[in-house]
Amino acid sequence: MKLRILPTHLRDKKRYLAFQAFSEIPLERDDVISMFTESSGNLYGACGTSQLGLWVVKVWNYPAPEKNMVRGIIRCNREEVDRARAVIPTITNFRGKRVVFQTLGISGTIRAAITNFIKLKASDD
Repeated sequence: MKLRILPTHLRDKKRYLAFQAFSEIPLERDDVISMFTESSGNLYGACGTSQLGLWVVKVWNYPAPEKNMVRGIIRCNREEVDRARAVIPTITNFRGKRVVFQTLGISGTIRAAITNFIKLKASDD
C-alpha cells in the first residue's frame, strides 16, 4: 500500500515570523534553536510548544566588534501566531550573557519575510 500525500486544504497553514537578536556573544543557528525551545517550553510546556509548531527556517549573522546581531525567520502555525510572538520577548539570556530578541514582522511566505523585514542584499544570500 502506497502512502498518499496529505492534500493542501487539509494541511496546517503556516506563518513566518522575522526576528532580530542582539547579544554579547556570537550566536549560531543551533543556539537560536535551543533558546526558542527552552523559552517556549518554560512558557507553555511540552504540549503547548508542540501546538505552536515552531521551526527555525533561516538565521543570518551580522557580526560587529561592539555588538553581535542575528536576524532570522521562524515558522509557526497560523492559529498560534500570537502565542509564538509571546515567546520571543521571554528570551533574555543565553549562557549567562544578555540577549534581546525583537519581532520584525509576520508574513505568509518566506520570500516576503526576507524582502520586507530581513532586507538582504544580493551578496548576503
